[in-house]
Amino acid sequence: MNGTEILRIVDAIHRDKAIDAEIVFEGIEQAILSAARKHFSEEEQLEVRIDRETGEPALICDGRMLDPELLGDLLGRISAQTAKQVMIQKIREAERDALYEEYLELRSQLISGQVTRVDRGTVIVSLGKVEAILPRSEQIRKENYRTGDRVRAIVLDVRKAGSRVRVILSRTHADFVRRLFEVEIPEVNDRVIEVRSIAREAGNRSKVAVSCSDSSIDCVGACVGVRGARIRGIVEELAGERIDIVRWNDSLSILVPNALQPAEVEDVILCPMLGKVIVLVREDQLSLAIGKFGQNVRLASKLVGWDISVMTQDLLDRQLDKSIEAFCVVPEVTSELAENLVSQGFFTFDDLSVIEPDQLAEIGGLSEEDCDKIVNYADRESQRIEAEEKIAADLRKQAAAQGDVPRAKVVEPAPETVPAEVVVEESSAPVQEA
Repeated sequence: MNGTEILRIVDAIHRDKAIDAEIVFEGIEQAILSAARKHFSEEEQLEVRIDRETGEPALICDGRMLDPELLGDLLGRISAQTAKQVMIQKIREAERDALYEEYLELRSQLISGQVTRVDRGTVIVSLGKVEAILPRSEQIRKENYRTGDRVRAIVLDVRKAGSRVRVILSRTHADFVRRLFEVEIPEVNDRVIEVRSIAREAGNRSKVAVSCSDSSIDCVGACVGVRGARIRGIVEELAGERIDIVRWNDSLSILVPNALQPAEVEDVILCPMLGKVIVLVREDQLSLAIGKFGQNVRLASKLVGWDISVMTQDLLDRQLDKSIEAFCVVPEVTSELAENLVSQGFFTFDDLSVIEPDQLAEIGGLSEEDCDKIVNYADRESQRIEAEEKIAADLRKQAAAQGDVPRAKVVEPAPETVPAEVVVEESSAPVQEA
């Protein structure tokens, strides 16, 4: 194997397999080195170098370059099968690495393929160069797949698995909705309209917040299209999933009411220390704002990145009185401090247990020692209440299992809870401007 032959092999593999020439050179060096070791003792340090310009190989033993004629004789005795095996292994590794890098760049991007088989709920999808998997956990619940079906998804993850590349797909990730908006709505693809945030419960409902730097463009209307023409394709791709398009605003006082639509909001109270927003609504809007099984407020919270508590003014007043009374029992907490804490949105011992000592000192003018006492007390009370609630839940489960379910008592609901008697079924319309 002379320099000309080596250059010819490198060029052929580089063109046919689309493998970087440097990787091929390294593979040939490794093949020569692997075969040459059989002719030297284990103590001798060997190294093979190939000139990238001429293709001529050089063998270095213990820091000394061997005579080229000696190397030529050695290469003539090297097992062709051994060199071939090493080369095949290196080429496979190079092909795997090239595929890995190619699909790694496609992570979070939309891709389409054909279903080749379904194995115990996992869908195997051919992408041409590689087979990808769409796990059951990344499928929309309502969908079923058969061999030959075309499927669109985003690349969720790319992994090396031995000599193969494993591509994981997803149709439940929020980025799947984002990519569909880019495909179906030209203004989003052209970056005229920006998708600012997405909150999704796959197969059921999504909230998508959009904005536009051009005030002459109605970003919500552009996404919906004439008679819903644009959004309809996305809804169909998502198996009928409802999509609420929300108008983005940098002000939380405006964004939160937008995110909670179709409910009408009376007031928004920000609690920055807890990253919480208290939203006040009328009694007839309470269950609509919270949504069926709490979905509307849950998605709104994810969309804006703040916890949202929805309540009426009456519920808020009662919660304030209840929290002030509870906090006054805490050592070192005066009624004035209790009122200050509650005004900042600290309603429960769980809230109080996570307050930073410097924040507490700023609110109440307390020493570091007093702050530690308050936080430790709140932490113990929070754990006690949590343990009691767990015991009560276990007892209810045991009673239900034995068929002895006690008659439910009417209790005052927590701010985030939808009272059973005022649950309102939300509209099943797939598109909602918010």
